[in-house]
Amino acid sequence: MTVSQAPDAGGPLLVGTRGSALALAQSGQVAAALAATAGRGHELVRIRTEGDVNLGPLASIGGTGVFVTAVRDALAAGSVDVVVHSLKDLPTAPAPGLTLGAVPTREDPRDAVCARNGWTLATLPRGASVGTGSPRRAAQLLRHRPDLQIHAIRGNVDTRLGHVGDGRLDAVVLAAAGLARLGRSAAVTDLLDPEVMLPAPAQGALAVEARTDAVTGGSPSWYATALATVDCGDTRAAAVAERSLLAALEAGCTAPVGAYATVQPAPGSDTPELVLTGTAIALDGSREFRGTVRGPMDRAAALGRDLAARLLDDGAAVVLAPPPDSGPAGRP
Repeated sequence: MTVSQAPDAGGPLLVGTRGSALALAQSGQVAAALAATAGRGHELVRIRTEGDVNLGPLASIGGTGVFVTAVRDALAAGSVDVVVHSLKDLPTAPAPGLTLGAVPTREDPRDAVCARNGWTLATLPRGASVGTGSPRRAAQLLRHRPDLQIHAIRGNVDTRLGHVGDGRLDAVVLAAAGLARLGRSAAVTDLLDPEVMLPAPAQGALAVEARTDAVTGGSPSWYATALATVDCGDTRAAAVAERSLLAALEAGCTAPVGAYATVQPAPGSDTPELVLTGTAIALDGSREFRGTVRGPMDRAAALGRDLAARLLDDGAAVVLAPPPDSGPAGRP
């Protein structure tokens, strides 16, 4: 196939995506918005990734990048015009030849408990079984409820909810954003405030990647305009700060690190600034290193690095290197 620097001016916008129900839902929303701005049709191109094929623990099959490498390869090869990812799945290191063309407005970043009998995190019975594939979630669950029995699970949203529906588990914890995009918010029995459970860096945000040469090498005006139209400056700045923290801690998407940045007025001023809170937590919930920084939005990346340095100075490195054979809660 011949690689073109810019999308075909006459054809539909080709949008690369994973083939899961959630990926198709969120990619479809972005594709429709891009196509509407560009005044053309769109087509979703499904791409299988290592994370879709291998259902082993993420840390053991490659962790960061297992959901995005194949999709990025298709973009780099010119098979698609843009690709859409969950931003929290993207490695923090830049990909040669690719650029983050847009970060749409963030969905609800919180984590959600989906439990039998309407239980919340506080009302789950002692010793209740809770499923999650995330060490970050497992660690924070155990921080608040050390009596819970954490079970490592993988699979799509319906598969995970099915563990509760058939009685194998008392609850699962999922991203509120994914449930909303799939129309499954009714399954939520407790939305966890970031004070209780900090989300994964960039959770709830999407990433629209494009080839750098397509953006900077004479792309048609409709293409750049479409990307700019779906981009949200506040969401992008928050995601940059959160992901900068993750990168500076040298931790991947499977590490027990949480981060959440919001745009708030500066004290005594109407000027917006970022307030970033982050945590690094032991897998069994026994130790937590947590802090908050604030500053100008144009220092988003620096704020993440500043907070990472503070957490490391406090000793956070001891919780960022779990045993290689540990489960999500530091248990065999």
